[in-house]
Amino acid sequence: MTKRWGQVATRGTGDAEPGRDRAIAGTDAGGRAAARRAQAEQREGRVAAGLSELERWLADQVAQGIAQARQTGLADWDDLARRLVDAQAPGVAGTVARLSRVLHAEDWPGLLLGEYALLHLLAVAHRRAAALPEPLRQTVRARVGFPVTRESVLATAAVRDHWDVVGSRDEEQERLVARRVWLAGRTTGRAAMVLSFTPAGQPPDASLALGTTIDADLAFYPGASPLRALVAERYGLADAGPPPGTTVSLVPALIAEVLTADPWADSWPLVLAGVVPCLDGLADEEGNALPLHPSAGVPWRLLAVSGGRPVTVAAEWTPRGLLPLTTWDEEGGVVRL
Repeated sequence: MTKRWGQVATRGTGDAEPGRDRAIAGTDAGGRAAARRAQAEQREGRVAAGLSELERWLADQVAQGIAQARQTGLADWDDLARRLVDAQAPGVAGTVARLSRVLHAEDWPGLLLGEYALLHLLAVAHRRAAALPEPLRQTVRARVGFPVTRESVLATAAVRDHWDVVGSRDEEQERLVARRVWLAGRTTGRAAMVLSFTPAGQPPDASLALGTTIDADLAFYPGASPLRALVAERYGLADAGPPPGTTVSLVPALIAEVLTADPWADSWPLVLAGVVPCLDGLADEEGNALPLHPSAGVPWRLLAVSGGRPVTVAAEWTPRGLLPLTTWDEEGGVVRL
């Protein structure tokens, strides 16, 4: 009898321990969730305060005038960028830190006012985010600097296509090399950009080789004009060659559509078919032309490959003109520009 009661008591104790452990685990999980919510709310408050300060700062700049920007701008922008980093708005801080680039242009006053206008638009959009359509709200949050996890992107519906790797560009950012690789979908016609970071001095990611075509699923980051993507799954290589492109006459409407969805877009990949390069632009046989970016210089390599004949060119659109990336020669071979 004693043994039976001992067995019953043992079973009762064994049942009680898992229940208590589950209760403790539930309490811990609830506590962690509450801590994450509090942290997120704290960040939202800091960002809102930082962007409110940015609005006041911009109003002061316009009221005082920008004539002294070349003398005082660098120090002012560095200080403002630091305050925005403290406010946990790194995307806006990066935009402010890059304002000095416009000072090298002859028309810098107009360019600077344009940058100020876009910063003001972003601050106001964030303040009124609750009234925005969800894709645009996601775009605003991304531009401000709120992170999007890789897991959440990969959980979205992927887009499968044969993706031509049409260009890449490396940029050093604070001891990191940022590599942007542009892809174009042969069937969907969609553009994509895969971004990777590598410590300076180490080889950048070379998994997407220029001139190849991959059969793959891409998962796009959320936004009103989605461009950045992750390679969710690769099924192999497809036949490569010059990708299908658009005509010069269709580019203005395409870029207008991009900017309507995302007014802060300052780069977009293009594949142009049947263009003839000239000293300062790319033209089609009907006389339509797109200018090159001032920093592109004379595209001697592109001129040599073309030899005056129409070619396919991949280029990066920017508000100040095109930056040629890649072309294809008579035999379909890829040539990096």
